[in-house]
Amino acid sequence: MAFTLRKNDKRARALILVVSFVVFAAVVLLGRVKLDVNAGFDVHVFAQINACINALVAVLLIAGLVTARTGRYATHRRIMLTAMLLSMLFLVSYIAHHLLADSTTFGGTGTLRTVYFFILITHIFLAAIILPFILFTAYRALIGENERHRKLAKITWPIWFYVAVTGPVVYWMISPYYK
Repeated sequence: MAFTLRKNDKRARALILVVSFVVFAAVVLLGRVKLDVNAGFDVHVFAQINACINALVAVLLIAGLVTARTGRYATHRRIMLTAMLLSMLFLVSYIAHHLLADSTTFGGTGTLRTVYFFILITHIFLAAIILPFILFTAYRALIGENERHRKLAKITWPIWFYVAVTGPVVYWMISPYYK
């Protein structure tokens, strides 16, 4: 299999860390900004799109795991790159939603409220830290360091999968309270 990148750990590490920091900072900063514009449509459609993208990424992650374990590495590579591209699309949609929509308060009570906030907090925390893991894991695969890729993937995959699954769960739980 031909690899698309040459090994340059210093440059790759710097680029991955910078991109991860910029994305994290953008999400944090833009989460505190709301554009006061009439978009002309229900801006919560972005949240629905985000949930669909996350669900699709979860399915792709399972397919990627299966193809890797069965030795279909070219298919695995295409699936995982597609999951990464969809995650980038998710980020754009996520930022658009949070720039255009007012904050929504969860209206559930009791145990449901506790479950919601547990899922939300773990989802947010893990989503905040997963990007550099994804990028380092992909980098190791793209330069042909398969053993290091596998070791990182054992950490990256379950976290990324959890984030991809809990995203739609959070949407499903909060969507009745959108205004």
